[in-house]
Amino acid sequence: MSGPTESASWRMGNGFADLRFHTEVKKNILMKLGLYSKSILRIVFLFIFTIIASSSFSQKRDLSWEELRDQYEIPKWFAEARFGIWAHWGAQSVPLLGGGWVAKHMYMQDVGAEWFGENAYPYHCKTYGHPSEFGFKDVINEWKAQNLDTDALMKYFKGLGAKYFVVLANHHDHFDNFNSTYHPWNSVNVGPKRDIVGEFKISAKKYGLPFGVSAHDVAFPNWWNPAFGSDATGPKKGVPYDVYMTKEDGKGKWWEGLDPVILYGLPPNKRTPEWLKQVKETWVLRHIELATKYDVDMLWFDFKGFPYGEDGKEVSRAYYNYSLQKNGKIKGIVAGKIPNEPSIVKDVERGSVKDILPDPWQGTITFSKWFYKEDKPLKHNARTVIEMMSDIISKNGNLLLNVELFPDGTVPPKHKEILDSIGSWVNLNSKAIYASKPWKKYGDNLNSRLKAMDVTLAGEAIADGQKKQAVEENFTERTVESPPFGHDEVRYTTKGNVLYIFVLNPVEGSIDLSSLGLKSTQEPHKISSITMLGGKEEISFKQDNVKLRLNIPGKRPNKFAAVFEVKGAL
Repeated sequence: MSGPTESASWRMGNGFADLRFHTEVKKNILMKLGLYSKSILRIVFLFIFTIIASSSFSQKRDLSWEELRDQYEIPKWFAEARFGIWAHWGAQSVPLLGGGWVAKHMYMQDVGAEWFGENAYPYHCKTYGHPSEFGFKDVINEWKAQNLDTDALMKYFKGLGAKYFVVLANHHDHFDNFNSTYHPWNSVNVGPKRDIVGEFKISAKKYGLPFGVSAHDVAFPNWWNPAFGSDATGPKKGVPYDVYMTKEDGKGKWWEGLDPVILYGLPPNKRTPEWLKQVKETWVLRHIELATKYDVDMLWFDFKGFPYGEDGKEVSRAYYNYSLQKNGKIKGIVAGKIPNEPSIVKDVERGSVKDILPDPWQGTITFSKWFYKEDKPLKHNARTVIEMMSDIISKNGNLLLNVELFPDGTVPPKHKEILDSIGSWVNLNSKAIYASKPWKKYGDNLNSRLKAMDVTLAGEAIADGQKKQAVEENFTERTVESPPFGHDEVRYTTKGNVLYIFVLNPVEGSIDLSSLGLKSTQEPHKISSITMLGGKEEISFKQDNVKLRLNIPGKRPNKFAAVFEVKGAL
């Protein structure tokens, strides 16, 4: 991997080659005009040199966030990808029950409103023992990733149609899944004894997939506060949990030489402004190293705003400067819930946006608990993921789908069945997905699912979830429990002069699409032909001033959303 200095030198070398070429061109032109002389040539040479040298040397200088923002453009690979896969995977995958914050909730007899972690404490005590003796540090040691084959996973994900891959670099548990110089509690020293991020990076490069990392470690140290308590009831009442252990307590044990304080932090009553300042400074060093040492294509932050405010912005600034100096332009992406930042890719967690956005964005979903867990039924199947993808790409977004790996690094069989079905659909309809752009309108016959609901109060009340969807984006996903789409609801994408219609819940029969009427405000042209992707025959239709009547065949190549290619409309 070439560093910034090497790439800058390479550009300067090419600059001088261009300089010689352009000087000869100028010389020939001036001679033909009878204006050539050494003095004129010297002036021309110095002028061109100044431009090239200024451009080259500016790449060596670290730019401010505002300067970077002014020249930032979302990279083409991301704008065209439309589908990526994420492995939200780590030591918290080890307990089979306990939800997505199991490291925190295993220290809580009562999780209160955080109901999703209600099984963590009882499961931990039953499986591993009391957290005063066997804590999360020991759960990390149980994580061996013994069957992880990143090449096999990347080959599989690419075969499903994924165009980029993201792996979890750290979570709220304050454990790094990479070879961290600044944090000894990492996957090379503890648990798998492997550079998880590094191995995935190598495999992603091998299979030609842009590579991203997700960073969630901004809740530290407050996220760990419950661990600094003790049981309120029972035989271990008042006994401190293992977070109070010291480096000296590790002598003769598997964690000898490691300090639990570095993993868990100080107790709340011992945290000083100086210590918190050091935590943030270390966080900056860890994440600049993560972004640059692994040469990532995407740095994804799990936080509303920049993590730690200006510190998160500094990491982003350093990463973009690194990308600029290495590539001559910013090819990287910072993604997250960071508003009013045009150089940040908007991320929506478990939901979608309300309308087409001018810039590409990203929606993230998972099958159930982010980390693999067996607490509750799956929230998603192939149908709901495909519906979410269709909606997201129609609004200029990408779907990033989390695969909840077993702790050993393999794909759960039930999840693989779903993934295989998704992959078959994506590959069948790839023409309408990759490098697609939104149309003037993202869909027709919208909110058809509300028509299927038994609303008995004459519009006075709609289900709470539907009210939420009307005003929010995050956590508004459709799941297996959501009412089905109406048979006539569709989404649109375009590519070149071709329009694609995604019929979300198709059945045999005809549907009417008012946006494709010849007198529609969308101003479509007269349609010349319609075919179904994966089908062999043209589809019958009738277009008049008011609508397009599209006939949906009973025999379709896939049981999920049917996609139709429309020519002539654009």
